[in-house]
Amino acid sequence: MVETSRARTRAADPALPTAIFSERVRDCFSGAANHYEAEARIQRAIAWRLGHLCRPLAIGPGPRADLGAGTGLLARSIALQRPDLNLVRLDNCQALLESEPPGREASTRLLWDLNLGLPAQLAGASLLASSFALQWLEQPRRHLDQWASQLARGGWLVLAVPCAASFQQWRQAAERARVPFTGLALPAASELIEAAECQLQLLRCQRLRFSRRRPQALAFLRELKAIGAQASTAGQLSPAELRRLQAHWPPRAGECPLEWEVLLLLARKP
Repeated sequence: MVETSRARTRAADPALPTAIFSERVRDCFSGAANHYEAEARIQRAIAWRLGHLCRPLAIGPGPRADLGAGTGLLARSIALQRPDLNLVRLDNCQALLESEPPGREASTRLLWDLNLGLPAQLAGASLLASSFALQWLEQPRRHLDQWASQLARGGWLVLAVPCAASFQQWRQAAERARVPFTGLALPAASELIEAAECQLQLLRCQRLRFSRRRPQALAFLRELKAIGAQASTAGQLSPAELRRLQAHWPPRAGECPLEWEVLLLLARKP
């Protein structure tokens, strides 16, 4: 059962642009919900790594949650490696939340837009986990500050987020083609690390590099769309601009692979 607990944005709300983008993100992921897990290879690998980090942790009483849980990849990875940990799954996309794999006991799910902050019931959390979600929020650093403040003393933050050093090959191809870079503006890893250090003790801090060979620009953009990750505050390219981007994309022979920079943090509140 999905519990609905979402505040409605008033017409005069100054944060309306954020609300509009949040709806766009939700709609993109809704359209990809049926095949998200089959396509989200990097997200699945990262979820397993984070679950492995949780195995030895001494986690006290208090709420435990997967923030931006989607289909529950991270919550399930943690539960498989730590069967005593059952995390509440929060997400703004009902279609993803309802994509519970058959044969598994339904987890507690909460329909919630993380741009509103964390719900009151997560105050004093003993574990907040999140993978590939923080980058979709306005001002990721501010939200990371708030997540850390919600932790109880001795509580844990387990986080993975793609960062600004990702997709340099895409940026370079767009510059050569003289077309806009239409990817999501990702947070700087250094700023997130600095924010975490203000309130938390960092026990693991890594910048991981993942690469995928994508010989064609359109193939890569279709891959993003297949998992619902195509939302951006930038406009879409015209057909002519897409052709120019394709023409300036690294060729298959000797191509530079597209890279993701993923910040992985394990931190504890003193």
